[in-house]
Amino acid sequence: MRSGEMWRLLSRFNSFRRTHVILQHLRMSKHTDAAEVLLERKGCAGVITLNRPKLLNTLTVGMIRQIYTQLKKWEQDPETFLIIIKGAGGKAFCAGGDIRAISEIGNKNQKILQDFFREEYMLNNYIASYRKPYVALIHGITMGGGVGVSVHGQFRVATEKSLFAMPETAIGLFPDVGGGYFLPRLQGKLGYFLGLTGFRLKGRDVYTAGIATHFVDSEKLDTLEEDLSALKAPSSENVADVLETYHTKSKIDRDKSFILEEHMDKINSCFSANTVEQIIENLRQDGSSFALEQLKVINKMSPTSLKITLRQLMEGSSKTLQEVLTMEYRLSQSCMRGHDFYEGVRAQGNKKISAELRATKWNLSGCLMRLLKNLSCLHGKNLLHLC
Repeated sequence: MRSGEMWRLLSRFNSFRRTHVILQHLRMSKHTDAAEVLLERKGCAGVITLNRPKLLNTLTVGMIRQIYTQLKKWEQDPETFLIIIKGAGGKAFCAGGDIRAISEIGNKNQKILQDFFREEYMLNNYIASYRKPYVALIHGITMGGGVGVSVHGQFRVATEKSLFAMPETAIGLFPDVGGGYFLPRLQGKLGYFLGLTGFRLKGRDVYTAGIATHFVDSEKLDTLEEDLSALKAPSSENVADVLETYHTKSKIDRDKSFILEEHMDKINSCFSANTVEQIIENLRQDGSSFALEQLKVINKMSPTSLKITLRQLMEGSSKTLQEVLTMEYRLSQSCMRGHDFYEGVRAQGNKKISAELRATKWNLSGCLMRLLKNLSCLHGKNLLHLC
């Protein structure tokens, strides 16, 4: 056999093997599922632990399915009165969906991509309408999909180690998992700023911004979980009382001002525009060091993602969560058929290569009009059914 033919065969084999591994990863065997999400009853509480600490507890479709199924069971269980969700390892609550695996499978299997986003958004919606108190301990990194399984719940507890961000415009996506609903409902234009720039909020700022409902010193988290689990047939008010007690007693950064407080007037002014071009012009005209820094950040993002995100947030400001998630599902599927998502993940994924090779090559023509059309079209093919 000629060497050229041998290399072609090896290449085809490696491609097949890589696809097979990814399919196995996304489908998830029962054995792997058991290791990657832990589901326990502790006292009156159903406790969910996202258990992929080496991968920052990123979500797979198997984890999403397990959580959704167990939440259904606990909602019907008369002995389960509240839900606690947390991340293992101490470094992250959940850094998002496993985008690397999603990007690897790409267009090879659209069914898996459809399943992942559909079931993730169904879970987000279910959490928002859950009939029992839902407490998310967002200790550590909380991004993307991690925001989706926390921010829609009734209670979100931040610590001094919390790190919140919606960085999707940097990977050719948009702040999904209901970002189109909760971001425009933050104070002023803060949500637009966070969604477009991917700015990171840390510690007590996550509470001050309105992402978290309470702040607790991290050393008290274990005791908080014990006290919540020990409650006797608690109501939402009982859970809120315990959380408020811990919140009131928290000491770390108690007197710290909000990191963006001095910049809020600029944020409200610059990010109130109806086009990305005008936002960029507003930042240029402002000329302050803060504005120019944000301009530098925005210029690194996917231009298509920026336009999609701005329109998404504007549309979402007057829609219900279900309408937003339906819109975002259609958008996600369009992005999966595009260029920028795969390019963004490639550029972000390999930190060992040179900056020149890692530079993102965004598609400036792309399929923007098709994507924007999906923002306002809520009927037809690929409609997301949330119930």
